[in-house]
Amino acid sequence: MTWSEGPDAAHTPSDLARLAERAGAGVPGAMDALFSLTRADVARYIARRVEPAWVEDLTQETFHRALRGLPGYEGRSPVRAWLLSVARHTVADRYRSRERSPRTEPVDDWERALGPRSAEPGRFDEYLALASLLEDLPEDRRTAFVLTQVHRVPYAEAAALTGVPIGTVRSRVARCRRDLARLVREAA
Repeated sequence: MTWSEGPDAAHTPSDLARLAERAGAGVPGAMDALFSLTRADVARYIARRVEPAWVEDLTQETFHRALRGLPGYEGRSPVRAWLLSVARHTVADRYRSRERSPRTEPVDDWERALGPRSAEPGRFDEYLALASLLEDLPEDRRTAFVLTQVHRVPYAEAAALTGVPIGTVRSRVARCRRDLARLVREAA
């Protein structure tokens, strides 16, 4: 049997097990073939458990983890079942990491949120101090924060502009907020 038949060809569990064994051994093209034959199943499994924006990112993460784990795959379970187990752990890890991050809501009116004094004339020095604090943060976090919180660019669009998954943009914004709050406390 050749693997060039494509993802629509019927493959038995033993065919996939042989392919997984070859991928684990580093045979060129074996992981790509395994990916193309099982990707739809993994993505479908993930899509039933997470937000639509996470599906592609978590599917890629699942196969990244599977690639690292393939040398230890011993064939005690069918390859698809093993991959779905990897996907289940990947989804669970995403939810766990999301719970560890503080939840924040976007602020519609920064002047109102900062208080009436921020809009008064003569507070330009506070604006400069905040701008200076932003400059001290890592560029990737600063960019995500300024795009989404200052320029009001939607997270999905910010993800496309910066070339990272939407979850990464959300994470960077949350970390930037946390870092800014810490820097403000330290400066006070």
